[in-house]
Amino acid sequence: MARNLRHTLRKKLCFYTCFGLLAAGTYGGYYIERKIPDKIHMAADESTEFFLGLPLQSTLVSESEEVALGNGSNIPSGAIKLSGKESVTLYSNTLGNYRLGLSLFGIPVKDIEVEVVEHQKAIPCGLPIGIYLKSNGIMVIGTGEIPSKNGELAEPALGILKSGDYIESVNGVPVSTQKELFAVLEQNGSEQAELAIRREDKAMLVHLDPVEAEDGSYKLGIWVREDTQGIGTVTYVDLNGNFGALGHGISDSDTGELVQIVNGTLYDTEIMGIEKGEAGNPGVMSGVIYYGNQSKEGEILENTASGIFGTVNETFLSDLKQEPVELAFKQEVEKGPATILSAVSGEVKEYDIEILKVDSNSPNSNKGMVLRVTDAELLELTGGIIQGMSGSPILQNGKLIGAVTHVFVQDSTKGYGIFIENMLSH
Repeated sequence: MARNLRHTLRKKLCFYTCFGLLAAGTYGGYYIERKIPDKIHMAADESTEFFLGLPLQSTLVSESEEVALGNGSNIPSGAIKLSGKESVTLYSNTLGNYRLGLSLFGIPVKDIEVEVVEHQKAIPCGLPIGIYLKSNGIMVIGTGEIPSKNGELAEPALGILKSGDYIESVNGVPVSTQKELFAVLEQNGSEQAELAIRREDKAMLVHLDPVEAEDGSYKLGIWVREDTQGIGTVTYVDLNGNFGALGHGISDSDTGELVQIVNGTLYDTEIMGIEKGEAGNPGVMSGVIYYGNQSKEGEILENTASGIFGTVNETFLSDLKQEPVELAFKQEVEKGPATILSAVSGEVKEYDIEILKVDSNSPNSNKGMVLRVTDAELLELTGGIIQGMSGSPILQNGKLIGAVTHVFVQDSTKGYGIFIENMLSH
């Protein structure tokens, strides 16, 4: 009996030991992947410090003599041992890309890329702007049924076209506007139509049989859109007149897909009203966009997951009152007090916020920070973060660290932010 009991206890001990090692290994792998940065930017001739926070002793090796490492003793070395409580100091005076190797128990676990760049400055903005985007092709936002001339319902595009497709030509004729599309289809009549489309960057040819509608016209049963408009906030303008705004891409309101653009334009806008945010109902900043050549303030060249980017003109630059500031790298951002710039009151003002969380390896590039509005004036005016404030620059320790991107639907005082480093590397 005693022998069987010891055998059972050994089996349980072995099981729990293996389970513990597996759990520790899984957690360690997750921690290294999520918490240890894949890439570090730093300025030449300037030391930068970051914290690994590993629970176990690790070894960090500089694979290039151009990058010197230091720990608590601040003695540069090619390889240093770190406990979980120690930070790492890096220094380099040579521009370029280098690599650090991280090891645990002598086993290599991760390579960290180090990019040494020149000091960068930009003007933090906080100004609202009207946005117009021209799609690269005509976007299909859905298909629908058509009451045909014989009284039946038909849906000729069902299963052939889908939301997010872009129509580039019909029967070999290029189309870029709804007007051009309808003109070609009217000329085509009842004949089968060949559409050249783009689906997730892949070129395809599809064929549709038009249906004669009740009014005698021939239709394909598709809903389409050729452009997108809205209001957002410009985050920064660099010293060459290039801007970044929003901190997130512009997606189609129906398909949820990032709009693929040919180009776009920034227009003058005037904020007319503010609807305060509350739990379950994010607020909104409403306004009027003044379209026309005299109201143009810049050109949009890119619509990416990290924001919209392009160039501003002299009209926009004349409204800027802020001075250029240094741009912070991810490792410089810390939890604690910060401010945002916003013109929700009618003029650009600085409002207090608190950085609650910093995640330099977030899988969502525009959700690297969690922030909370603490400024009494802004809370009274907007309830926190509202639609239209996306792109509001975030400042900390005199540097531009990022931009507001999203609001928490259930708590409008909180939201997400993107690192300025992520916006610059779009």
